[in-house]
Amino acid sequence: MTHHPTNTHFNDFLRFQHLCPAGLPRRLRATNLLWKGKTQSALNLLQDDVLVADPGTKCHYSNLAFSLLAHIMAERVVGVDYQRWIMDNILDRLGMEDTGFDLTPGVQAQLAVGVYSSGQPAPLYDLGWYRPSGQMFSTAADLAKLAMMLLGAYNRKLLEPDTLKILLTPLFRCEKDYFANRTGTPWEVNEQLGYEVVRKDGDLDGYSATFSLVPRLKLGLVVLMAGGRPQGHDVVAKTYSLIVPALEKAFHEARKVLSAPPNPEAYVGFFTYGNITFYEIKAGSDGVLSMQQFGPQIEELIPERYRTIKLNYLVERVFKVVFEKEYPCVLRVSTASVSLEAQDGQLFNFYTLDKRGLSPGFDAPGLNTYNVVRIARRPSFSS
Repeated sequence: MTHHPTNTHFNDFLRFQHLCPAGLPRRLRATNLLWKGKTQSALNLLQDDVLVADPGTKCHYSNLAFSLLAHIMAERVVGVDYQRWIMDNILDRLGMEDTGFDLTPGVQAQLAVGVYSSGQPAPLYDLGWYRPSGQMFSTAADLAKLAMMLLGAYNRKLLEPDTLKILLTPLFRCEKDYFANRTGTPWEVNEQLGYEVVRKDGDLDGYSATFSLVPRLKLGLVVLMAGGRPQGHDVVAKTYSLIVPALEKAFHEARKVLSAPPNPEAYVGFFTYGNITFYEIKAGSDGVLSMQQFGPQIEELIPERYRTIKLNYLVERVFKVVFEKEYPCVLRVSTASVSLEAQDGQLFNFYTLDKRGLSPGFDAPGLNTYNVVRIARRPSFSS
């Protein structure tokens, strides 16, 4: 296993969401990344400095913002050393055993040798007070664990799902002269092939690194390189241009295996939502339920091939909506539009069975649809 300095602020997702657009300079006045000062000295220097832009008005990259937040939260809020807090609360809990900050002789023996474009080896630097903005070393395997945690796909839970969603949501739209379309916590966000790609890139002398995620696909990519980035070539974007279409093809071709409820007959029949939208639920030979929407408004708005969905049984009267075939995310008919994507994957919660052993109706909270009730027979409509 080879260690690699990351310099990509992976540990900085703990920062406040609005510090990045706070307008702080890239570095403290009269300092470089090797500055060995203290947090109070940094605050003193800031007293006489000026903001790059008014807070919240412009995307601006700042090593100072990351470092200042890390030190203040560690020293003033939780009362421990920043690196110790990261080790105890993130790295150890995720099992990232080959990730750390101190370049001991043992670590250096396993560290990839950084090289300049000339081919000469690059020295290792101690970033001092700016350590939170780039001192951490790691391996691709360890960073994969971090990626899985952020995507909600790791068996070691660190953050609640709502927190993860906030962390991966873009917050600010950037001007055209910035290197990303939007920024988040702490990501730069661009769109590729219709998906949001969140990433952090970082460079030290002789090294470059990228940590990136495609949240919607639960996909992550870590690139650690000894040497600078290839000029004119975005390795990450190129990789995604190959992987994403292959994943989409695999998803489209995969056979969906659906589950039938223990008693399909309890859900079979006709239902209506406010006598406006009507539904017929049937059970196939395998017991799996299908639901067809009908009624004058539905027939005018939604083509017939998109009116039938499958209901995949989950647990205790709860079903998940499944479209068996490929569909447009937004269906446009005349001047109206219907989001089929918003329906796919939603949960239907059927009511407790009555004395006849039938469910009298269901709710679809994700669609803000409640009190869909059973009716005795198929209604007829006047033309």
